[in-house]
Amino acid sequence: MKNKLILFFTAIIFIGLIAACGTDEASGDGDGETYTVATDSNFQPFEYKNPDTGEMEGFDIELIEAIAEESGFNVEFETMEFDGLLASMRTSKNDIGIAGISITEERKEFIDFSDKYYDSGLILAVPVDSDIESIDDVDGLTVGSRQGSTSNDYLKDNTDADVEAYPEIVTAYMDLERGRLDAVLYDLPNVQYYISENASDKLKTVGDVMEGQPYGIALPKGSDLVDPVNEGLAAIKENGTYAEIYEKWFGTQPPETE
Repeated sequence: MKNKLILFFTAIIFIGLIAACGTDEASGDGDGETYTVATDSNFQPFEYKNPDTGEMEGFDIELIEAIAEESGFNVEFETMEFDGLLASMRTSKNDIGIAGISITEERKEFIDFSDKYYDSGLILAVPVDSDIESIDDVDGLTVGSRQGSTSNDYLKDNTDADVEAYPEIVTAYMDLERGRLDAVLYDLPNVQYYISENASDKLKTVGDVMEGQPYGIALPKGSDLVDPVNEGLAAIKENGTYAEIYEKWFGTQPPETE
């Protein structure tokens, strides 16, 4: 009789554990669709992989997560090189792309964009002892940029510099520090972030901000997600979430035009 009671109570406990496990599975991220987000792994402070946790972090990461929560869908990130990201939008391999992507008329021919979420531009980085004062001084010099970026296009279209395009812009910055490049042209916030965090005594910015272009969230042409993404973006701007994320990553409130 004693053994039967032990078996009976053991069975009750086992059933309870199964029920508890079932409850945990039902309390996941929600019932919305899950979409793949193509992004970069080294474009601070917008997106990067935390070396300690292996998790994606940054302004863009928190932004798209907030938009997804507001609009009722889930996201999974896939990191890749920037030109591969643009290709993934063209082929619809991924559902969404976010990586400080400038909205240009050329890209709009094969990509749909959300409303803008950040105003950027291009700036020239040079060694602190460089005689280069602006983009007008780079003809005949070796200037780094990033493959597939607007900075790469700008150099080719507007200068006679010897352009070196890198898959990862950090490699260009490091080559600039080592004297292998005369300058680097890239997006203002990333240039400023890299210099402040890694090379404040070695590199500086010079000249005016060029090609002021807004960033947008990229989607394959004809995507049904354009409206939900725009609605989510508008909502987080309205409820203050956007401002909180912006201040966390840039240290200031967003400009009124944001």
